[in-house]
Amino acid sequence: MSYVTARLPGDEPPVAWKINAEVVVLLGWTPAILMQFAHPLVAAGVDQHSSFALAPRAKLRRLESTLDAMFGLTFGTPAEAHAAADRINTIHHRVHGVARESAGVFPQGTEYSAHDPDLLRWVHATLIDSLLRTYELFVGPLSRAEKDRYCAEAAAVTPLLGIPEGYLPESTAELERYMDRMMASGHIVVGETARKLSHELLDSSPFPRVVWPAFRFMRFAAIGLLRPEVRAAYGFGWSRRDEISLRLCALLVRRLVPFVPRIVRHWPAARAAYRRAGRAQRSAARQHEQRAS
Repeated sequence: MSYVTARLPGDEPPVAWKINAEVVVLLGWTPAILMQFAHPLVAAGVDQHSSFALAPRAKLRRLESTLDAMFGLTFGTPAEAHAAADRINTIHHRVHGVARESAGVFPQGTEYSAHDPDLLRWVHATLIDSLLRTYELFVGPLSRAEKDRYCAEAAAVTPLLGIPEGYLPESTAELERYMDRMMASGHIVVGETARKLSHELLDSSPFPRVVWPAFRFMRFAAIGLLRPEVRAAYGFGWSRRDEISLRLCALLVRRLVPFVPRIVRHWPAARAAYRRAGRAQRSAARQHEQRAS
């Protein structure tokens, strides 16, 4: 249920291309998912209709599927974006039921559906919020105008997923107000289901030891990127030393990123989208020259 979409490029590429192209921004997905689990109805849906306690190959296939959906929505042609949205909607059709535990304002037996606009908005907003903060921490600063454009571009997903028009935050200010309102609403409570899912999500033990350092850094960054109150609710420890370590690691990454070749730094789908846009611009320029001559 994680996604970002963007309007197709006009005079300049969408800000979503700039942000979502960066492989390192993948570090923002785990804290976003943990934030999503902190909504008891989202946690119930994931717990009953999915599983993070999978073998490594199954986890990798799940990640690949999620990334493919994001790439289709962000970098795809209109047909590819609609196909990605159709796949998401097909999954959402199957995700409905009742909560098996009481958490916050939601008593046991509360009904949920993955098509619920309120749940879709929470999932959407937590991802946008997390990716923006991850980009600024590990890649570089964004202007307020860029962040506003990112929110507006991402809100273009509404008709594709059946979300009411104007329901998603379309500016940074709207996103900040929504996140603050949700945190104060009593709807965001880390229950036992969320804690169980978090352990499954962050468990590196099924994977070969050679990749454990990468998983540990991902876990470390995810905990550091969480809102402090949610981090405490999960029971994750976080000291001043941890905060300094994260900032130093991020500083090192920011300094290295400009020197990383695009073939490593950017996702293949992003490179393909930029090439496609470049061809379209060159074709338009040639047509303009032909009309002028």
